[in-house]
Amino acid sequence: MKRETSGGFSSHELLAEEEELILRKLEIADAVALGEIAVRMARAKNLPVAIEVRIDDWVVFHVSLPGAKHENDRWIDRKARVVASDGHSSMYERVAAEEEGVDELTWYAINNLPEETHALHGGGYPLHVVGEGHCGTILVSGVPQVDDHKLAVAALREFLGK
Repeated sequence: MKRETSGGFSSHELLAEEEELILRKLEIADAVALGEIAVRMARAKNLPVAIEVRIDDWVVFHVSLPGAKHENDRWIDRKARVVASDGHSSMYERVAAEEEGVDELTWYAINNLPEETHALHGGGYPLHVVGEGHCGTILVSGVPQVDDHKLAVAALREFLGK
């Protein structure tokens, strides 16, 4: 199956990235600082995105930049539910499905997750904490899914000093 819309990532590469980008802790100040880094990066490129950081399901940080649309919030919620379903990035879930030859609609059916409430699109990234696992999520919506994913990862890398 071709991966034109998912950046040519491999699921192994995306899992390795998740294993590398681990937080020591995730408190409100950390979530806000991470969100602010993502906003600065998005502003530098004039990206029309909404950015959100959650601790568990609590929205701790949310910004909609110029050009973002109301529908971006719906996409964020749907991406967050995909991350919450298995603790992996929404891009990982998409790429893993593509590698298995599973199309998007079939993925929703196999996982018993309705498309109306879940989005198999990049831009939802888990925030894992050492010894605790998945404790939060950074979410980006507004540009193509590969770019949403890359912004979330770049912000997390900078936050971690990597």
